[in-house]
Amino acid sequence: MSDKQDDSGAFNKYQEYIDSLEKQRALYRRTLIIVVLSQIFGGAGLAAGITVGALLAQDMLGTDNFSGVPTALFTLGSAGAALLVGRFSQRYGRRTGLAAGFLAGGMGAIGVVGAAITNNIFLLFVSLLLYGSGGATNLQARYAGTDLASPKQRATAISIAMVSTTFGAVAGPNLVDVMGRFAIKIGIPALSGPFLLAAATYILAGLVLLLLLRPDPLIVAKAIADDKKKNSDILSVRNPATLSFNKRGIVAAATLMVLTQLVMVAIMTMTPVHMGKHGHGLNEVGMIIGFHVGAMYLPSLLTGALVDRIGRLYMAIAAGVTLLAAGVLAAIAPGESMTLLTLALILLGLGWNFGLISGTAILVDSTNTANRAKTQGTVDVMVALSGASGGVLSGVVVANSSYAALSVGGGLLSLLLIPVIIWSSTKQVKAQA
Repeated sequence: MSDKQDDSGAFNKYQEYIDSLEKQRALYRRTLIIVVLSQIFGGAGLAAGITVGALLAQDMLGTDNFSGVPTALFTLGSAGAALLVGRFSQRYGRRTGLAAGFLAGGMGAIGVVGAAITNNIFLLFVSLLLYGSGGATNLQARYAGTDLASPKQRATAISIAMVSTTFGAVAGPNLVDVMGRFAIKIGIPALSGPFLLAAATYILAGLVLLLLLRPDPLIVAKAIADDKKKNSDILSVRNPATLSFNKRGIVAAATLMVLTQLVMVAIMTMTPVHMGKHGHGLNEVGMIIGFHVGAMYLPSLLTGALVDRIGRLYMAIAAGVTLLAAGVLAAIAPGESMTLLTLALILLGLGWNFGLISGTAILVDSTNTANRAKTQGTVDVMVALSGASGGVLSGVVVANSSYAALSVGGGLLSLLLIPVIIWSSTKQVKAQA
């Protein structure tokens, strides 16, 4: 039976959760556990496939001229899936939307394996688009834990999901060689091996959500909100002031996440190129990127607690300041200095972490159950596209200027989010007055 409510808006099957705060808290905790499990699997699927996507395309095409195509297709597929997963989740609940996204990503990974076996380029490109669904779903799963969280728990719930992704994201690339040997053993191309892992982990993530995420947290949250709306003459989602403020909050959250993603991807993309020009090898590049990715995810639990305790505004400002510091340090660091470049990339990852968690919390705060999942999907589309734009534009900027100009420019651009966040906070106070 679907978790979707019927047209009359009856939520009788969720009455026990409406009546009991303790049952709501128990479901919130259970939801977090299920999200954590799905994120571990999803992170492995995301990282394992991306690690060798460009190499597989290069091998099949016989040239490296199109080695960037897999990333572009993955990003486009991720953007489209973010929109669809958000709309499916809004209409049918998180369980259906997220499970469908992960299962589609798994089917895409299977398609990539088939393309490698048959050497079919068209199938490869179509499958990579579908494979992008897993990445978008992996990002959107962070919202599921917030549906039943109190305002003071939301950022912490987001951070728990993000830390969980780290375990899979670290394990995935480390299993590339193992899966490559396994692929050879069963008679298929070695580079398709990691996509076998991606297929298995994405499908497992989808099944975990489909089978275990019951009752659906978003549908329960809708039932609770519907009950409050019927029994309150004071608070209404149709209040013009509330809607006005919500729109401003959504704009602020989207600006925060889009700018942090744009700046982070732009500087990160060109750092390996910059290092290569100064004589650094692949091992050194890999080490710096490893520190960077660690800084993106590992501080999440602390960041979530800070966002909940000291506020979204201060942590959003901290994101802008930290990204500026990262850009300036990357610009002034001698190209030969591993220490300073590593510190710059750590700050870059940390600033992104601050921005994504505080921005996600602001977005949840600024929506209601009637539009939350759909809005989250739309914002995640913009985040995905901003990352793709950052990667493309960074090369153009460096080609026509320098890595230092890109880094400083990115840092200064990140400061634009501060007046937007302050403006939104000011409007909130006026709306509540």
